[in-house]
Amino acid sequence: MAILVTGAAGYIGSHVALALLESGEQVLALDNLSTGSHESLQYLGRRFGKSFSFVQESLGCKPERLKPLLVSHGVESVVHLAASVRVGESVSNPLLYYRNNVVHTQMLLDACLRAGVKHFVFSSSAAVYGNPSTCPVAEDASLHPESPYGSSKAMAETILKDVAGAKHMLATKQLSYLALRYFNVAGTDPAGYLGYKLDTAPTHLVRAAIAAALGKKNRLGIFGSDYPTKDGTCVRDYVHVCDIADAHVAALRYLRQGSASAVLNCGYGKGYTVLEVVESVKRISGNDFKVRIMPRRLGDPASVVADAGRLRKVLDWRPKFDDLDTMVAHQFAWENKPR
Repeated sequence: MAILVTGAAGYIGSHVALALLESGEQVLALDNLSTGSHESLQYLGRRFGKSFSFVQESLGCKPERLKPLLVSHGVESVVHLAASVRVGESVSNPLLYYRNNVVHTQMLLDACLRAGVKHFVFSSSAAVYGNPSTCPVAEDASLHPESPYGSSKAMAETILKDVAGAKHMLATKQLSYLALRYFNVAGTDPAGYLGYKLDTAPTHLVRAAIAAALGKKNRLGIFGSDYPTKDGTCVRDYVHVCDIADAHVAALRYLRQGSASAVLNCGYGKGYTVLEVVESVKRISGNDFKVRIMPRRLGDPASVVADAGRLRKVLDWRPKFDDLDTMVAHQFAWENKPR
């Protein structure tokens, strides 16, 4: 039986595919390569041979092809990571996000029901919480997304919950799911074979800071220095991408045991300020790049940190790279790698 990984050429998707393959799974990768890295797929193909196969396809182009694809490859489980993920872009182009993140998820779920897929792991986001009233934020907190991106993830979660709970006429088997709400993902494969697509403009704080450290931009802009935090800058929970990938392996193991569907925060339960991230990048790179303090961005919460206790308990998940400098060092090595 194979596992379909959508968005497998992307930053998180390629690391998830690697973790599944290393655990002995058969992986069918699906990606339209609009933002993903073909080089990552080539590496996985060379390393794992017949255990890995790739189909270049968009979930929305020809939905009638999805069911035959699932059936022909014997797909039992789906890990759905394909999505549009830029918060700012979602504000300027919300229809793109509702199409890619909601409509395409609905199409995929329809195909899964028709093909008898048993398990579905969904890539969600802490953006569903918006500006939480409590911190750390637990899974039962109210959802108040403040961007179309966050709203699209919350809508997809609702669809998934309703589909899994229904006695649907299309389904040959009942579908169980686990939605993982990622907090701020950072780091790369320690071996240096997987990472961000190089021509992607850095918007994530760690990448943007590394770009400044490498002289790829004149300075790093940070937004706001008057928040009620220890140094006035925002606090976020950063989690290593390889620990995220391991959580997906654990999620499939959990679902295969016949466990109930669930929603889990995927973070470390501790936060770092923006300036702490900047200092880590300066320390790891050895470069004291310029930093410019800019006005606050509308809607940026002061602190967003996961209550990750449920993840550790339910999945028996233990992180391997729970350290900011380790995440930065792995990512710096990738960005600074000669090519």
